[in-house]
Amino acid sequence: MSPGFTGGLLDRADALRHDPEGLAAARSDWRARVLRLDRFEPELDGEGRLGWSSLAETPEEAELILLGFDEARRPHFAAYLPGMRAPAGRSPRLFALLDQFAPGEAATYAAARSVLDWHSRHQFCANCGHQTALFRAGWGRACPNCKAEHFPRVDPVVIMIAEHDGRALLGRQPAFPPGRYSALAGFLEPGESIEEAVAREIMEEAGVRVSGVRYIASQPWPFPSSLMIACVGSAEDDAITLDTNELEDAIWVSRDDVRAVLAGGDGPFLPPPPYAIAYTLLKAWAEG
Repeated sequence: MSPGFTGGLLDRADALRHDPEGLAAARSDWRARVLRLDRFEPELDGEGRLGWSSLAETPEEAELILLGFDEARRPHFAAYLPGMRAPAGRSPRLFALLDQFAPGEAATYAAARSVLDWHSRHQFCANCGHQTALFRAGWGRACPNCKAEHFPRVDPVVIMIAEHDGRALLGRQPAFPPGRYSALAGFLEPGESIEEAVAREIMEEAGVRVSGVRYIASQPWPFPSSLMIACVGSAEDDAITLDTNELEDAIWVSRDDVRAVLAGGDGPFLPPPPYAIAYTLLKAWAEG
């Protein structure tokens, strides 16, 4: 299965970001659509498809971000409104919607949410403090004062399991629902490779030393703008020394246990939801 928030259906049309005339034509296209959002949360129809409105319904002060074109070459935009700010957390409604997206729709939402959130937090130049202006069809902001250019950031995160003697190491945080365990995770640090970050995070959180790290898959995570990089590492032993500042508990689970809970059966833990890459990672590991 494909990781959640992947498989986008729009052509991002990067060349148009450098083409003022082409971009103007897209904005004047009567078929153009703008993503409907309510406080950064999407609207979905009964089949899990995103809701869209026309450009005529968009406020004049909105800054348009080109998301791309569909197969019929209809332009699709997201609208940034002055003062727009993403909520600090994720609402129960949004969590419920994450399981309802039709294939490819979550990827469009992820791109829109991440870039809109970035615009909301980067109105001023980090170099000189001057107000910046949108450019590159919304995929950048330029400073008219010092000429610095700023682009949407992506924060890489490693998410991983250690394996030992046919078992996988999982952990739980206090904020998880009762019984849920998932892969360990942490941000990459400057001057660090993916493999080094995986080994460091597992050692820091669970006291388990790993080597032979291998990549499995990746996933955008738009809260606000992470790239989750899923890996597996081979553990030297199964002794756990828990960092209680990071984890509430950690356990070793067998492939049979993982297969059972992913199939909806009973087991020693509640698995992560299917839209999370931790689910994809566990499924890949369980299937060998």
